[in-house]
Parts: sequence; structure tokens; C-alpha cells
Amino acid sequence: MNSIADIAPPSPVEREVGRLRGLQQAGQHEPALAGAAALLDELPNNRDLLLIQAVSLRHLSRIPEALETLGRLEALQPRYSLAHQERGLCFVALKDAPRAIDALLRAVNINPALPMSWRMLEGVYRLTGDTRNAATAAAHVATLRALPPEVVTATSLFADGELTPAEAIVRAYLLQHGDHPEAMRLLAKIGMARDVLDDAEVLLEAVTVLAPDHRAARYDYAQCLVQRHKYRQAREQAERLLALDPANPDYRSVAATAAMGLGENDRAIGLYRAMLADMPGTPDVLLWLGHALKTVGQLPEAIEAYRAAAAARPDFGDAYWSLANLKTYRFGEDEIVRMRAEEVSPAIALVDRQHLCFALGKALEDRGETAESWFYYERGNDLKRTESRYRPEIIETNTRRQIEVCTRDFFASRTGWGDPRPDPIFILGLPRSGSTLLEQILASHSQVEGTQELPDIQRVALELQGRDPDLDDPRYPAALTDLTHEDVRRLGETYLADTAVYRSGRPFFIDKMPNNFRHVGLIHLMLPNARIIDARRDPMSCCFSNLKQLFANGQEFTYSIEDIARYYRTYLDLMDHWDAALPGRVLRVQHEDVIADLEGSVRRILDYCGLAFEAACVDFHKTRRSVRTPSSEQVRQPIFRDGLDQWKKYEPWLRPLETALGDALVRYRA
Repeated sequence: MNSIADIAPPSPVEREVGRLRGLQQAGQHEPALAGAAALLDELPNNRDLLLIQAVSLRHLSRIPEALETLGRLEALQPRYSLAHQERGLCFVALKDAPRAIDALLRAVNINPALPMSWRMLEGVYRLTGDTRNAATAAAHVATLRALPPEVVTATSLFADGELTPAEAIVRAYLLQHGDHPEAMRLLAKIGMARDVLDDAEVLLEAVTVLAPDHRAARYDYAQCLVQRHKYRQAREQAERLLALDPANPDYRSVAATAAMGLGENDRAIGLYRAMLADMPGTPDVLLWLGHALKTVGQLPEAIEAYRAAAAARPDFGDAYWSLANLKTYRFGEDEIVRMRAEEVSPAIALVDRQHLCFALGKALEDRGETAESWFYYERGNDLKRTESRYRPEIIETNTRRQIEVCTRDFFASRTGWGDPRPDPIFILGLPRSGSTLLEQILASHSQVEGTQELPDIQRVALELQGRDPDLDDPRYPAALTDLTHEDVRRLGETYLADTAVYRSGRPFFIDKMPNNFRHVGLIHLMLPNARIIDARRDPMSCCFSNLKQLFANGQEFTYSIEDIARYYRTYLDLMDHWDAALPGRVLRVQHEDVIADLEGSVRRILDYCGLAFEAACVDFHKTRRSVRTPSSEQVRQPIFRDGLDQWKKYEPWLRPLETALGDALVRYRA
């Protein structure tokens, strides 16, 4: 596995933290406490300093002060396992067994690689006469003792979010000692946390070969495959795990996720219902069930599941956002009051606050309370943008390179390359541009299979990009010039083979990944007879719709006015280039035209795809099929015009968007 992160030299604060820990290890708790207190005046929220302070206070028998410090630390870092372990040690010192057990269990549930917590749990359980739980704790102690100390330390650091030092330790161990299943599994999990999924997949596959009975590694492998959208392979791994332990909730969950990815929605719903029978009221499972029911159009049951999830965990932002994201649900006054209260709670997690902000934005928009609605949309976007790694210049660089490489002469010299089969119909463009409506129209045709947003083209582009890409000087699309006739044909064949799992026998199928507009040149090389449709919506409507949408993952360009405007302009630049380099290759379908003349637009689309007209395509809302995008409920209704100019109600707040879009306001129709 390639290096994932450069390890920077320690900062002055990190060096001082190391010195203070050294004092503690030497038993010098007074100077350690004084040093931590002095630095906390400047850095009151530093996690390491607060823990050093609490540990020294405990050793100095100042337990109430230690617990007070730990309370501050928990408010800042509620899932910091060492803080819960330290609280457990404080209660052990106070001989308060119930609270010691509670704190230590919280520690090991977050971070199972804490030998001290397991040893203390074993001791406290024995003192209270609980021999069964004492034996369980002792087994965990023995398991950790059997592992190399370096792996235990790195695992503990990883559990607390310290990815860089964890990676450094486990890499050094593997370099010195060679293959070790648990060390390789940990390095793969670090890779997954850093979104280096291809390397993680290779490592985890190797672990399952080295240690076929390592269930945790096989489960991680299945999860990695799901994240890479390799649902068929993930299903195979999940089924192997379920054969060993059919009631395991983790195995059931990954099996259900794989089933959803493959369109096996009834299988997923059955798994979720079985999990709820064993674990009634589990919020996450209720949420997942709601998603599955929504996908197959069982809207009342989906709403019931989402509301049950919110009732089970009142601060569960995703449950409220899932209701809002139906687009047709209207919140009651009591729900809005509850959401407001949870959103301002100091204890709420960032991800829940983000979801609640977008849900409140939608709830208040539906009530006509535009100013406050925008306040929440803007707040939600700001919260998302602060944790985003999105850099617009990377997309713009890629666009310039596409224009430089993928010229008309480039394509002319490669005429006839690729797999000639005409099966795929690509619908691409920006999110929230009407692509789901076009998909529903086409999927209503007897010859066309509606699938989902398939990741395969983007995966090919990533493979051409290579490992450890230089995002400022990318290999792709320049790597296209290195491909031979045979390479391109094989890419097309592989795409059709890999996507066959989503098909049931119709001659044509839809790949509705919006971001594929960046890869039209690659698609043309691989599949020269595929149809490509550009779903376009006027820039103000499209950008506004994105600004009020919280995506499950990706699409990070949608969380600020500047970013979405730059992205839209870049999209126009690239689509203009495809029109010039591949004239007539892409059919542009304007969303507003579909709304104004549905039948005329349907006939135009079908004619481009070489399909006979079928009335079912005009009556698309009657087609019963799985739809996973945010527009799922809207495309199950007849065409409506109400959404065309929704942005105008927010015009006072969207003037910066108009300015940032510039000539795109006119150019999008050219």
C-alpha cells in the first residue's frame, strides 16, 4: 500500500505534550499538572492537555477536580475513549463500581484496544461477583496480549482518530516483520478512513487469504467493497459471514446494503425487518428501512420508519432530513419545535446539526417563512463547507486538460475503437438538473432498463489517474493518449460486464451518474455507440436546488454559492467542448422544455435513442420502479411547473449567485 500521508514534524505544542507525558510516566504529577494548566490558559480546548490534567489530578487524589476536567473534555470530544477510561479509573479510586463499569464499558465500546480498561473491568466484575463478565473481560485482555504491542498501540490511536501516528507505527511494524493479518487489516482501515479505497481493498483481500477464518477482516472487506460500489463481490462476502452467524447485526447490515446496491430491495427490506424484530426501535436500522421503502415507492411505510427513528433518537438529524428529502412531506409544528431545540443543543453532533439545518430549511420553505428558511440553508452549507476538502481549481484543471487532449483530431484518429454494443444510455449533467425525470421517462419504455447512478465510469477514470495522483498535474485525461485499440475495447467490455448485474434482460439500460459529463471523451472511446444525454437546467434554478440539498456523500461543490457557480460555469465550458469535438454526439435536453412540452420532448429523446414512441413514456409517473435519488417522489407524480422559479422567492439572498454565474445565465441556452 502506498504512503497515505506525509508525517509532519511535531509542533511546539506537541513537543510540550510529549514532555508532560514523560513527567507523568516518571511519577512527577505536580510539575505535569502545572505545565498542563499553564498551556490550557492559551489552549483551553486542547484534548491532550485536558487528559494530562485529569490524569495528574487523579494521581494526586484530587478526584472531584479530575472528574470536572473530564466533563469539559467529554463535552469537546464525546467519543474520546481515553477520557472515558480515565473517568472509569476515577470511579475505581472512589470505589464506585457501577459508575466505574459504565465508564469503562463506554471506553472499550469506542476503542476495544484498551488493555487497561479491560483489566480494570475484569477486576471490578470479580469484586462484584460477576464472574461471567469478568471472564469476558479477561478474554479481551488475553486477545490483546497475543497481539504485537505496536499493533495494539496503533489500533488504539486509530480508534481515537489519530490516523497519522497510527499509520506510522503500523507501517514501521509491517516493514520490519512482514505480513501480519491484524496489522494489514489496521492499515487497510486507515486507508478506508482516508478514502484510499483501492489500496484498502487489496490489503483486506490479502488478509482473507492469509487468515480465511478472520471474520472481522472479512467484514471490513465487505464494507470496503460496498464503498467501492462492488456490490456483487460485497454480497458474496456478506453471505459467507451470514452462513457462520445469521443473526449478527453487522453482517445483516452489510448484506442489506449490498442488496440495495444491486437493486434487490425486497431482500434488503426483509433483512432490516428481521433486524428490528431482534432489536426493536434501533434508530439506524429504522432509517435504513425507511430508505429502502422509499426506493420502492412505499411512501407511507417509509414515513412511519423515519418518524420512528426520530422518536427513538430525538437528535437524529438524518431521520428529519430523510423526511424533508422526500420533498412531499410537510412537518407539523411540534416537529419543527423539536428540530429547533435539538439543533441548538450544545451536545448535538456536527453531522446531526447539519442534517437538522437542511431539514429546517425545507420545513420553513414549505411554510413560506423564506428568510428563516434561508438562514438554515446557509447555516447548513457553512457547516458542511468547513469540513470539506473541495478545491474548485482541481475540477477546472481537469476541464482544461480534457479540452487540450480530447480534440476532434484525437477522436477522428480513433474511429471505430471500443466496444460497439449500443446498450448504455448515459444521462449526465449537474445534480438537481432534471436527470431523474429523464431517467423515469426512458425507464418507462419497454426496451429500456432503469438502473441507478453507476460508479463504473468514474472508477475507470480513477484507475487511469493512477495511485498517489498529483491533483494539480493529473495523469488523466492525458493517459487516454497512451491507450491502445485493444485497451479501449477491453475497457468497454469490462464496463458492460460489470454493469450486467444491474440488468434484467432489456436491450438498453440507463447509467444516470451526473458527474459523467466530465468523462464524455472516455465514454465515447469505450462505447462509441452508446447514447449520451445532457440534462440541463437553467443555472439559477439548478444552483439554488443544489444549495438546499444535503447529499449523502460527494458533490462537495454544492455547499457554497461561489463553488456551485464556478462548477456550473466549468460544466458549460466542458459541454461546449464536447459539442465542438464530437458534434451531434450528445443530446441536450433542457428541463424547462420538458416541462413546457412533455410529449414533444419525449419524442425527441426516443428518436435520438433509436426507440419507437410509447405512450408509457409520457405517463412516466405510472411506472413502478425503484428510484434512489432525492427526486424519487416527484417523478412518481405527473409533470408539474411549480418548481421552475422557486429560487425567485430567495432572490434577495441569491444576488451573489447571479453575479458569480455571470454570462452562464445566458450561455446555458446557446
